[in-house]
Amino acid sequence: MSRAAAHVVVITGASSGIGRATARMYAKKGARLVLASRSKDALEAVAEECRALGAVALVVPTDVSHEGQVRALAAAAHSEYGRIDVWVGNAGVFAYGAFEHLPSKMFRQVLETNLMGQVHGARAVLPYFRRQDSGALVMVGSLYSRVGSPAISPYVTSKWGLLGFAESLRQELRGTGIRVRVVLPGTIDTPIYQHAANVTTRHVHPLPPASSPTRVARAIVRAPHRRRHAVFVGRSQTVVLPVHRFAPPVYDGMAGWLMDNVELRGEGADVTTGTVFDPPSSASPATGGWRSRRGPVAIGAVAAGLVAIVLSQRRRWAGASLSA
Repeated sequence: MSRAAAHVVVITGASSGIGRATARMYAKKGARLVLASRSKDALEAVAEECRALGAVALVVPTDVSHEGQVRALAAAAHSEYGRIDVWVGNAGVFAYGAFEHLPSKMFRQVLETNLMGQVHGARAVLPYFRRQDSGALVMVGSLYSRVGSPAISPYVTSKWGLLGFAESLRQELRGTGIRVRVVLPGTIDTPIYQHAANVTTRHVHPLPPASSPTRVARAIVRAPHRRRHAVFVGRSQTVVLPVHRFAPPVYDGMAGWLMDNVELRGEGADVTTGTVFDPPSSASPATGGWRSRRGPVAIGAVAAGLVAIVLSQRRRWAGASLSA
């Protein structure tokens, strides 16, 4: 029997993408699942999929931006199974647009879901973990927990805040049987980009290369048993971290070029609130179909653009040195 077998696992954002892939992986390991998202119909579809894999699954429609609903989710899980072993905080929404163009209500809702949803989850589950003297809180952050980007300021703000919250919580829980872990994905092939709010009128494309959501699910399942507090998934994109730290002007140029030439390109996109305020009408797949869309060509274009930026920045520095 695997380590995850018979564990009670709560997964928020379980109706698509990383959450759906994580539910499947835990189902294959025999976990007892509690699946949460805003849409009951979508959750039922995922629950049936998990039951077909041999798991038992409880569906609890939950909007994680409402603390009372998250408390009710934890209570339902404990009432059904008598304990909670792992809480996976995964629910998240995305919005594209310059800060000054994004409606205040939209900005706030991204934070309410991505950051306060994690806070509500921790507040709801910790009393049960305390009584058990055990439990694992696994929060899904992002590479954007460590770096910024234009045109997605609410998402970046929420993910930076999440990493800080998780670190403080980890320090407070030292010496207990409660573990706090953070999974930091880069670009993942999920429907979050199709679901994103967008006020730019330009078409959204994820930054290549996009990793499989199964890789993130695997990291989530392993996280409670790892000693490391945080783990990246899609490590090829972590090459930007030293650039961000040691050469901020270069990083800023890269981030702006990538957003303008790769992530937001092609005019005529509809202005949409995506799923920021309302859930999709049906379950979405775990993947978004992005990995098959001219991946090598896009990666080559990105590499060429970044080389041009670095060379341009070096010329600026050289010119500044000569003038000095």
